[in-house]
Amino acid sequence: MGGFFGTITTKECINDLFYGTDYNSHLGTKRAGLVTYDEEKGFNRAIHSLERNYFRSRFEDELSKFAGRQGIGVISDTDPQPIIVNSHLGRYAVVTVAKINNLPEIANELLAQRMHFSELSANKINQTELVALLINMGETFTDGINLVYKKIEGSCSMLILTEDGIIAARDFLGRTPIVIGEKEGALAVSSETTAFPNLDYQVLRDIGPGEIVRLRANGIEILQEPMKCEQICAFLWVYYGFPSSDYEGINVEHVREKNGEMLGKEDDVDADIVCGIPDSGVGMALGYSAGHKIPYKRAVVKYTPTWPRSFTPGTQTRRELVARMKLVPNPAILKDQRIVFCDDSIVRGTQLRDNVKTFFDYGAKEVHVRISCPPLVYGCPFIGFTSSKSDLELITRRIIRDFEGEDSMNLQKYATTDSPEYQRMVEEIGKRLGLTSVKFAKLENLIESIGLPKCKICTHCFDGTGYCHAEADD
Repeated sequence: MGGFFGTITTKECINDLFYGTDYNSHLGTKRAGLVTYDEEKGFNRAIHSLERNYFRSRFEDELSKFAGRQGIGVISDTDPQPIIVNSHLGRYAVVTVAKINNLPEIANELLAQRMHFSELSANKINQTELVALLINMGETFTDGINLVYKKIEGSCSMLILTEDGIIAARDFLGRTPIVIGEKEGALAVSSETTAFPNLDYQVLRDIGPGEIVRLRANGIEILQEPMKCEQICAFLWVYYGFPSSDYEGINVEHVREKNGEMLGKEDDVDADIVCGIPDSGVGMALGYSAGHKIPYKRAVVKYTPTWPRSFTPGTQTRRELVARMKLVPNPAILKDQRIVFCDDSIVRGTQLRDNVKTFFDYGAKEVHVRISCPPLVYGCPFIGFTSSKSDLELITRRIIRDFEGEDSMNLQKYATTDSPEYQRMVEEIGKRLGLTSVKFAKLENLIESIGLPKCKICTHCFDGTGYCHAEADD
């Protein structure tokens, strides 16, 4: 997915920028970048790979070279950024959290207009540079950002560091968040409110869908009011979000616990203990424990000294190995127990299948799995939350193909909670993963746990919806 952080202050900003960006590290695993602006020294940028190391260790030794009272940083799961641009709008730097599905088509259109791309990575067009080229086609930053909204298929939120403040623009339908924080003499914007408390920022407000604002140290200028329609990603609360973060004023951990409690109350399984698969399954498991009236035990823990967050290696084999190595089973708790394991989702199922075998090998009597979201039946066209290249990498779609003869047949029936097709698919998931039983949270319960109206939440990966009817009108 990716995340970003920006700050503008009356004094040097680099410490806030460094730590604020680091607090978005759980959102991406490929690259990171920082850029500051100083009236005397101009723009200063650094970009590093995160695939073999962590953000802090890559940037800490070079912080002294940065200067200025404003800056932006990014944790990227896509292209190298920030991009520094010199245009008729002035000199600026831009970072994005985006998934652009029609990037080749837009690129060919721009090339036909004799524009060029210079920021190639592995011979691929840098999508943040493409965003910058579209911005440059506007008479103003607001015009250019609206052209981005109009042209791209997918989603795009961005921060733009100018010589006159930081411009923050949230995705047209608000699929990804941007939150404003404030403290004396400073403002900040972040994908995660987790970045604020230890830097002494207080949450001011969320930027609305399609809203464009300019931050200066002495205040906020609204360049474009929010759009009427919103489709914020439900997976923020299920998987992406850090437990202490809020989106639309709704806390991640509260949602996970409430969702787990609802599932626990409805479940009729007879079990001894419940355990959360770290990290995003823990909140759900705590709620499930309260709802189902069974104790919470740490039957599996994450080895945090060397696995503080998930890496995403380039190959599936390596990803599976990493996923296994970071989780350590506790045989003393597993032995002779009927255990409910709570996890955020099942994508391919490979990691969970391997974990289940390990749990049984260490003496678990029964292994039940409860998932905090409905089955993922549709690939996400809006946010890159997995490294999947095809919908057939989803275990649900492989099962549907085996049942129906093709992977896209009767999808809506399989996505409908408790339909015969749904029940058959869930039962088959349990068989393929070697589980004693498996159940998924109902979509209705997940929506209730979040607390926003269904029409404001994107649930496309669960039920195929997620397109706003007002999209064309706005």
